[in-house]
This record gives sequence, structure tokens and C-alpha cells, in this order.
Amino acid sequence: MAPPLRFAARFAIAYRPAAESDLPFLAGVYAATRTEELAATGWPRELQHAFLMQQHEAQHAHYANVYPEAERLVIERGGEAIGRLYLIEWPANLRVIDVSLLPAARGQGIGEAILRDVGADAASRGKKVSIHVEKHNPARRLYERLGFAVVEDKGVYDLMEWTPAATGGP
Repeated sequence: MAPPLRFAARFAIAYRPAAESDLPFLAGVYAATRTEELAATGWPRELQHAFLMQQHEAQHAHYANVYPEAERLVIERGGEAIGRLYLIEWPANLRVIDVSLLPAARGQGIGEAILRDVGADAASRGKKVSIHVEKHNPARRLYERLGFAVVEDKGVYDLMEWTPAATGGP
């Protein structure tokens, strides 16, 4: 179910199924998405790291429980792991459970290209794309620019959805 590489190919992106041996890398990707937020706590670095690893374990267990059929992919660029993409296909939509890139891979258009490929794949099958996004997540601007709209307020998160017919595609 990995999205085709129509847009991401120009970045030499590839996907491979995540394995147990990838858990330390996946935890590192998770931590990289939260480092800035935790720095504001003033906690010692070791405590921040321990907390992030605990949070990753909890998230990993939650995803396995709630989305047991999900496809968990490691995003690679030129053979080097740079992020993660977790997807699940439902009858009416493709849910992006998580898409995260390491800091060095951000701000280059890679995330946009991946989301455009997910959208193209969904559109080719007449499906929508949905994702939960924290209200203060900076990536939210990207989702909005690609045509995602809030369809449900989930408290800290919003459920955002992209519909092929509503826009030209992410």
C-alpha cells in the first residue's frame, strides 16, 4: 500500500516496511518531533530523553492496538532512513496515522511530495485522505496549503481531510 513515487521520486525517496530492528530509529524520529517542545520544560537532557522514549513506547503500543492492520514504513532517501510513514486503508479513505521526518530532511519539500503521492494514490481509488493534526503543529500550514480541511475538533487534535473532488490534489 506504500504510495507511488510520482512526486517523491525527485527526492530519491523509497519506502520499506519497518521492522523490529527499526524501533530505535523510529523512537529517534518521534523524539525529533518533540525535542523543541520538551526543551521548554527546563528538564535535564537525560530526563527529557527518558520521557521521550517512554512516550514513543506508549505511542507505538497505541498505534499497534488501534491500527493493527496499518502499514508502517521507513522513509529512505538515497538509502538513508530519514523518517516514518504509517498508513491504513479504510473503505472510504486512506488515513495517514503518522508522517514524520528527521530535522535534516525537513523544509525541502519532501513531506509535501510524500503527501501529494498519498493523495494521488487515494484519488486513483476514489478515496479521501485523513489525518489527525495537533492544533499548534507547524506542519498544519502544509496540510492546509494542500487542501486539507478540519472536519472534526478532537480537543488537542483536529481531524483533517482531503477530498480529491474538492481540490486538484495535495
